[in-house]
Amino acid sequence: MKSISLKLEDKIFQETEEILDRLKKPRNRYINEAVAYYNRLQKRTLLEKRLREESALVKDDTLSVLDEFEQIDHEGETI
Repeated sequence: MKSISLKLEDKIFQETEEILDRLKKPRNRYINEAVAYYNRLQKRTLLEKRLREESALVKDDTLSVLDEFEQIDHEGETI
């Protein structure tokens, strides 16, 4: 386990202390859980951004393929 020095804004520290008192949870455990949660949230956000970017890259090709399939369907209907 790594040790770090952490500076919190006074308001955040006080709010955290009040919550910890109610939860009867060690500060270290609480901060670890909070950072783990935030990491999961950021990973999800980064993945969403990456998927949006990759979707935009293939959008035109996908629409082109769909148009070709529609043309094939229409040609089959006229036969």
